Amino acid sequence: MRILHVASEIFPLVKTGGLADVLGSLPPALARRGLDVRVLLPGFQGVLDGLGKLRAVERVGPVFGAASVNLRLGRLPDSELPAYVIDAPFLFRREGNPYTGADGRDWNDNHRRFGLLAWTAAHLASGELDPAWIPEVVHAHDWHAGLTPVYIMQNPGLKMPSVFTIHNLAFRGIFPMDCHYDLDLPMRRLNPRGLEFHGNISFMKAGLVYSSRITTVSPNYAREICTPEFGFGLDGVMRDRAGDLSGILNGVDYAVWNPGDAKIAKSYSVDDLAGKPVCKRALQLEFGLSTEARGPLFAVVSRLTSQKGMDLLLAALPELLQEGAQLAVLGTGDGDLEAGFRYAASVNPDNVAVCIGYDESMSHRFMAGADILLVPSRFEPCGLTQLYALRYGTLPLVRRVGGLADTVVDVNGENLANGTATGFVFGEASRQALGARIREACAFHRNDAHGWTKVQQRAMRQDFSWDDSAANYERLYRGLLGR
Repeated sequence: MRILHVASEIFPLVKTGGLADVLGSLPPALARRGLDVRVLLPGFQGVLDGLGKLRAVERVGPVFGAASVNLRLGRLPDSELPAYVIDAPFLFRREGNPYTGADGRDWNDNHRRFGLLAWTAAHLASGELDPAWIPEVVHAHDWHAGLTPVYIMQNPGLKMPSVFTIHNLAFRGIFPMDCHYDLDLPMRRLNPRGLEFHGNISFMKAGLVYSSRITTVSPNYAREICTPEFGFGLDGVMRDRAGDLSGILNGVDYAVWNPGDAKIAKSYSVDDLAGKPVCKRALQLEFGLSTEARGPLFAVVSRLTSQKGMDLLLAALPELLQEGAQLAVLGTGDGDLEAGFRYAASVNPDNVAVCIGYDESMSHRFMAGADILLVPSRFEPCGLTQLYALRYGTLPLVRRVGGLADTVVDVNGENLANGTATGFVFGEASRQALGARIREACAFHRNDAHGWTKVQQRAMRQDFSWDDSAANYERLYRGLLGR
């Protein structure tokens, strides 16, 4: 089967979050199953540089406000999978991240930038741009590619099945209604049963309404987004399409996230944990934390936003410190939360450390050096950091929501007895609930060293590789094609 994946970012070329990790891992996992997989990406500078030698495929522009638009083909650096790239310098070669400028504001022409991504995918599907390779299924990811099935449907002779994956329903790709002139969208689609969303256009809604099948990144999140609490105004659409919706858990590339690699102070394994305390001490020294703390070292590797529960963590921080524990934070996000963590570090320099920003190598050191990873999210479609932490024997402390509920088994009496516990889980999104679970985790770390080690080893033996998830996607594609 020929499968085209359409997305805005991919690890290791361009990454702002978990979407890039999924695109860096899922297509190669499908290729290992024998599928003929290619990806389509915007021509950001990191993509052009990372793909190396590019072959011209077709001259596309001028289109979508850009005078020069060319489709090129290269290969991804790790997997060697073919990757199409839309080389449109006017739209994609800019300072800042893929979606915002250096000032943190969204680019005001994002509708054209990502409209072009979806439009190109549809024309690849028609065979117009590369007759030598025509996909049988187009798989679009998140709002950036949400218009893909709409543009496919604009070709009445094209019967191309499409899959649309929701990575985070909170980001809906909302633009003013008059943007439809720039996007060449037909008026008949601009209604409440189509693209219209409270007087605007939603790229996310476009993908939900017009794709053949919808997936999201965990079974529990698939259920949650059909409710008003987690649906962000699109829960009615999700309920209408519930028969076409499935949750397929994200996986982890264990070749990248592996405590036996060279990115950490001392490698270790499930059968020999001697390197883990070495990694903890190295992380403490790197950030000037005391090496004499009596409690565990908690870590955060996350966007610093209320979605991720970082305000709850700041509120519960005094209880963490009262337990003699420490906190190391790696991330960037809301200015007020960044300032809050900086202040906490300034008044508790021996026990709180903060690095504002993101560093891929440092995130591996955090995973290896911490005792506990904090993920107190208000909502979490899947979450990947808790899966990375499990492999490093760093016990996740998570809220029972989305994919976190699917992947972490609570340390309680029953689960300890039956040998299934892998981390700490709490329910209510409140400072009190989080603080109570922090205290209980610290007590377990302090009072039961043997039990802690057993849970660590159990966590490290969990298998969240892409094998099962890729098999589920393959079955989905085969169902669409009647195979």
